[in-house]
Amino acid sequence: MANVAPKTSQPVAKAANAPQHSLPAWLVADLRSDHAGEVGAVMIYRGILAVSRDAKVRAFAQHHLATEETHLQRITALLAQEQYTRLLPLWRFMGWLTGALPALLGANSVFATIDVVETFVDRHYQEQLNRIDPDGKFADIRLTLAECQADEIAHRDEARGLATPVRGPLLSLWALVVKSGSAAAVWAARRI
Repeated sequence: MANVAPKTSQPVAKAANAPQHSLPAWLVADLRSDHAGEVGAVMIYRGILAVSRDAKVRAFAQHHLATEETHLQRITALLAQEQYTRLLPLWRFMGWLTGALPALLGANSVFATIDVVETFVDRHYQEQLNRIDPDGKFADIRLTLAECQADEIAHRDEARGLATPVRGPLLSLWALVVKSGSAAAVWAARRI
């Protein structure tokens, strides 16, 4: 009886969260930033839902939250837990604020914020796609990122269509803060 195999529930749980490949450091850094970004995106929509009472905004947020949760699951499956950024608690908080603050100001602020975030995310994913050979060893990861990017572009386009095209000075300043914060978050998540 001493050679009885251990219960498999713990190893199976770890294996489900293990990466499919031995990933190079540059790709782990990219995926770590994607994981952090998807955590932030989930929290943006949760922040919107916590504050907004506008039915149109809430329907928009609920729909896109479901997509972002799917992205988070897909990116999570590519990394081992020890590869996540150690800044996830900060990302959760900042993501929530990035959704909640514009929701206090109304629908146009929410839609403009999502437009800015998703414009940044589209470019971020495209930079990564440009580094991965579509027919190479990491083609499956590239496909996942491309599918996530397509969803983010759809979110951006929907938000852009719902937002007023002219932004006042306060909303323009907020857009700059969100864009700069997103860039800083990617830089930090890749390294920490």
